[in-house]
Amino acid sequence: MSKGGWREQTKDFNLKPFKYNYATLADIIGAGKNDAHALVLVLDHITDVGNFGAIVRSAEVVGVTGIVIPNARSVQVNEAVFRTSAGAIEHVRVAREANIADSLRRLKSAGFWVAGATEHASELIWDAPLDGQLAIVLGSEETGLSRLTRELCDFEFKLPQRGQTQSLNVAQAATAILYECLRRMN
Repeated sequence: MSKGGWREQTKDFNLKPFKYNYATLADIIGAGKNDAHALVLVLDHITDVGNFGAIVRSAEVVGVTGIVIPNARSVQVNEAVFRTSAGAIEHVRVAREANIADSLRRLKSAGFWVAGATEHASELIWDAPLDGQLAIVLGSEETGLSRLTRELCDFEFKLPQRGQTQSLNVAQAATAILYECLRRMN
């Protein structure tokens, strides 16, 4: 983790201030530099604390290299995230970046493939090239991936489904995606 300044996070959740030492995108890229299976999650404006905490927990269990979130219009690390992640947030690098599109460009420049997880994709996850250094982008609970984010993805995929519900909750989808990535790594 970066030794950058500690930031105090307080939201409208009636929680005590929570200190978390955010990483930088450079920290995450550096941590994955020598890992042929480096896996980064990029969260495109996830706003629900419960979803974020659940994603962090799954990400830590699977061993992601890091998570990237935007500075604005996104949940931040706080005590509720600590609780919903069952403390996993203490073991995951999270970088807050001003611009998700710029972050995706930087990940690509560092050798990462960028994959968008969206229900609008034509390719199923089973057929997606989830090999090598990979950044997976998950969209917001309400609007999914933004137009610019989708344009920056090298490819998109979706989870298969048989039921009538349009899609999974973003945290549930993240867990399914992360375990498919782990299965392929092994």
